[in-house]
Amino acid sequence: MLNYLIPFIIVILIVVFIHEYGHYYFAKKFGVGVTDFSIGFGKEIFGWNDKSGTRWKVCWIPLGGYVKFFGDRNVYSQADHEEISQKYSEDERKKLFTLKPLYQRSLIVFGGPLANFILALVIFFSIYTFVGKDFTPAVINEVEKDSPAMIGGLEKDDIILEIDGNKVKSIMDVSKFITISTDDIIDFKVKRSYDEIILKIKPKMVLGEDNLGNKINRRIVGIKIGAYNNQINHVKLGPTQAIFHAVNEVYFVSISSLKYIGGMILGKADTSQLGGPIRIAKISGQVADIGLLAFISMMAYISISLGLINLFPIPMLDGGHLMFYAFEKILGRPLSQKTQEGFFRIGMFMLLSLMFFTTFNDLKDLGLLN
Repeated sequence: MLNYLIPFIIVILIVVFIHEYGHYYFAKKFGVGVTDFSIGFGKEIFGWNDKSGTRWKVCWIPLGGYVKFFGDRNVYSQADHEEISQKYSEDERKKLFTLKPLYQRSLIVFGGPLANFILALVIFFSIYTFVGKDFTPAVINEVEKDSPAMIGGLEKDDIILEIDGNKVKSIMDVSKFITISTDDIIDFKVKRSYDEIILKIKPKMVLGEDNLGNKINRRIVGIKIGAYNNQINHVKLGPTQAIFHAVNEVYFVSISSLKYIGGMILGKADTSQLGGPIRIAKISGQVADIGLLAFISMMAYISISLGLINLFPIPMLDGGHLMFYAFEKILGRPLSQKTQEGFFRIGMFMLLSLMFFTTFNDLKDLGLLN
């Protein structure tokens, strides 16, 4: 149990801290008073006050965090400015989040997800610079008999150039692109002798195991991949190339995640792979056993997911704030308190439904539910 719990807590503490620090950074930049910076919820374990009066604390439930602003009663309400002006002194009004210009409030809210994306960029940049990135061309060593690959026309010694329009830059890209595809047909662009051809392969779904031994539904085409000319091309990148590929990886993961979520909504993607804290904890422990590099890479992917999810236009998330600010910009005034509360209830229902669904999947993954 501790093998899962400790890596999970480390990941959550770092990723959540970075997220909340993004809010904190822009709040301080624009002169907003910050009363609390909390990692976790519930009763405080330990904490301290800094010179500006912010209480930095760690709480018992490590499933998130928050930054609380001075005078902030309800982060979704936009209280009457005249009422606020009468309640606080002139110096205090300068520290109120609700009285800041719209663009400053938007940047403060967006700062959290932005920090998560920056963390992922820093991790990928560091890996590509100091460890290296694989650029080994992928060649088909074997095509299984009567497999989707054989039926679709793939052959031994084909060099895979693209999958669904995504350039295959290394062996590892092949399984990644097949896994994230949600279409019934996968387009393979291969080089055969001197020709480049596009073949349409219809994968089949089978129950198997991932690299960590977890049961998953896998899309397979029936090929075995090897290195072109049996030569591994793993190189350390310079700063310019490293940042280029880091940005590309963050972009790819974000777009792929959105496509996957869209696929789930349309009923095309496998919803059984959607997990919550229990599954994240399990995978964190498994990846930590593999090594530090794999663990740090996983942290980058979780950070991207946290940043992306928080941008969804759901009240209670950062995207919910930004949605309200978009309405405020369009209408020239904030939405009424009653309207915001209506959105809030919808958002609460959506998040509780998602929590229930992911917990259900987690318990099935642990074998506690049939």
